[in-house]
Amino acid sequence: MSKSAKDPSQMTPEARYDFLVEQAKTHEVLWTLQDLDGCVMLTTEEEDCIPMWPTEESAAAWAVDDWKDCSVLAIPLAEWLERWVPGMQDDDLFVAVFPVHDDLGVVIPPYELEQRLAPKKRH
Repeated sequence: MSKSAKDPSQMTPEARYDFLVEQAKTHEVLWTLQDLDGCVMLTTEEEDCIPMWPTEESAAAWAVDDWKDCSVLAIPLAEWLERWVPGMQDDDLFVAVFPVHDDLGVVIPPYELEQRLAPKKRH
């Protein structure tokens, strides 16, 4: 990344959401963190969330302190759409879109991210 490029982690939550969608469509992968118990979870006052990042580096940046034993998990976009979205909805889980250390980012139900990543084709 060039020095003139804006650091995505400094963007607003909405801009980070757009950046994640753009990266996921381009590279066909989403990133999260896992440990021996499975995917890491973030909790807001109302929702349990699985964080998703647009790049391996942005996910790895969270693997510090309490999460230092976590590893980065690449989720192919097709797998995310086919298995993760229905599974997360069944478990009443939300997506924390591209959280940064002082901001959880946009918190949405998985189907909203699915709609941005795989718009239904009209016949």
